[in-house]
Parts: sequence; structure tokens; C-alpha cells
Amino acid sequence: MLVIMAGLPGTGKSTVAQALAHTLPGALLDKDIIRAALFAPAHVEYSIEQDDFCQEIMLQTAAYLLAKNPSLCVILDGRTFSRRYQRQRVFEFCAQMKTQWAILECVCAEETALRRLQEAAGQQIHPATNRTPDLYREIRKTWESIESPKLVLDTEADPTLCAERAAQYLAKISNESNPAPDEGRRVKSPEKRTGSPASGNSSE
Repeated sequence: MLVIMAGLPGTGKSTVAQALAHTLPGALLDKDIIRAALFAPAHVEYSIEQDDFCQEIMLQTAAYLLAKNPSLCVILDGRTFSRRYQRQRVFEFCAQMKTQWAILECVCAEETALRRLQEAAGQQIHPATNRTPDLYREIRKTWESIESPKLVLDTEADPTLCAERAAQYLAKISNESNPAPDEGRRVKSPEKRTGSPASGNSSE
């Protein structure tokens, strides 16, 4: 199974993802850590094009892990998944791999998210240096709503409780039969593709 961690910057995706990976246990893939490993600082572009590239690396890594262990839960973190085409790419991958997907959407009060972003920037504890209140507002403005089945997690709560809720949700999904690529609740018409921008300056 692939788990999409969706949500605006500062909504606690990585904190919940780490707790969930420990609870399951599962494999955690973080786009920002992958970017930092692939590109020297001079070649880091906080662009949609580079984000898309790193997402493909995440999916290739997931394919390798799932080939070794089909029952593994692979958590995709580090991207907001704010655009439909980003989620659609994961759905297509899961159909090809004949594995299930799930979406966990992290939410919190705006003041909480902004405070978290400011604290992380001040402490320099996040590999992505573009996580700012301005980025939060920009992505919020262009957010494309998630119409597919999902679990919404209010990360004002304790991360451990959020992870436990998420694990219960994933267990329920894993007990469902895995439908064929062209039929079934989890694969049929998940979301309409709106097109991937060729390039851009707003990393997400």
C-alpha cells in the first residue's frame, strides 16, 4: 500500500508520518530528504519540475520496496499533494503495481501552521529552506480539493493519537479486496487530471 501524506506546509505531515511509520511499522520516503541527497545546494531549485522529479524517484523506490515485500506500507511524505495531477500519478502507479493507496490529509489551525513554520525556520531543522508563511499562503490559494476517499487528521492532537487513528484506517482499507485497475471504489475514476505544469518556482 502507498500512503499519501497531504496537507499544507506546517500542518504536521512529517510528524504524523514519522509516528505512523513507527506504529505500523512502515517505510517512510521523504521528498525533501531525497532532494537533499540528490542535489548539492547549488542545484536545489524549489520548483514544481524538481518536485515532480523527486516524486518519481519516490515511486521508483516504492516499486523496489513493494517488489521485495508486497504487504509493506510505503508512506510518501514531503509534498503537499495539493494538485490533482500529483495524486493522480500515485493512483496510476498503484494500478500498475496492483497495490492499494490511501490519503491522509493533515489539517490544523492557520496560526498553528504558521507558528510551526517559523519555529522550524528559526531552528533550521527542516531540509527544505523554502517553507515559509508565504509558501503556505500561496499553496492554500491554489489548493485543489481532494475528492477521493481520505482520512482527515487534525494535527492539533497528539501525533501518537493521529498515527493510531491513521493505522486503524489503513488496517480497514487493507482488509478490503483490491479491485482491478478499471473498477472498484479505490481505483475507478479517482480524480480528473488537470495537467502538470511544465515548470514553476513554487515548490510543494
